[in-house]
Amino acid sequence: MTEPLDRPIWHALRSRQSAFAEGTALALRYQADVSPFSATADDGAAALAALADLIPPDGRLMLLQAGAAPLPPGTAADVIDEGVQMVGRRIEPQGVPPGVTDLGDADAADMVELATLTRPGPFLPRTHLLGSFVGIRIDGRLVAMAGERMKLPGLTEVSGVCTHPDFRGRGHARLLSRIVAARIVARGETPFLHAYASNHAAIRLYEQLGFALRSRMSVLAFRRA
Repeated sequence: MTEPLDRPIWHALRSRQSAFAEGTALALRYQADVSPFSATADDGAAALAALADLIPPDGRLMLLQAGAAPLPPGTAADVIDEGVQMVGRRIEPQGVPPGVTDLGDADAADMVELATLTRPGPFLPRTHLLGSFVGIRIDGRLVAMAGERMKLPGLTEVSGVCTHPDFRGRGHARLLSRIVAARIVARGETPFLHAYASNHAAIRLYEQLGFALRSRMSVLAFRRA
């Protein structure tokens, strides 16, 4: 048995987010319009072969796990990188000031547009269904957002944190991340998040919000060879 956060995608799809799962007892992925993230039960040959079978013909999947992320057979890597996983250790309560709104189905297209521009991580038409999101609109335009993605028993990931380039430097990402993390804590859960190891600015921000490094993570995006 591994620590759940070592394979957060696997444990999310096997528990609180099983409704979004496709696959087998050896390999799982999120539904194609929700997320490209996928996972295996272990790094054995049978599990990796099962994962390769889940790759869409014209798309790719992603792995995110502690330790090495082996490439499934018959695939080619698009991205091989290092990430960090951080866990909220001292999250302060945070109220919701005027100007911050909850986002939902009616905002989905704007959320995808903002995420496509700013690239906080994979964000597809139904990604917003994975959890609650908050955002800031200025003159009707969605300029910043943050929300939830992976959900494991007792744990929820802060994700989708992004700000339009024209509105950076105003503290929007800090505020929205704090709101999301505080709401998770208020539910009796522990917030966690991921960032690329090279994104030092984001890591510093999350440290200031009360997150601490838990583990280095392998990031692997792959497609059929």
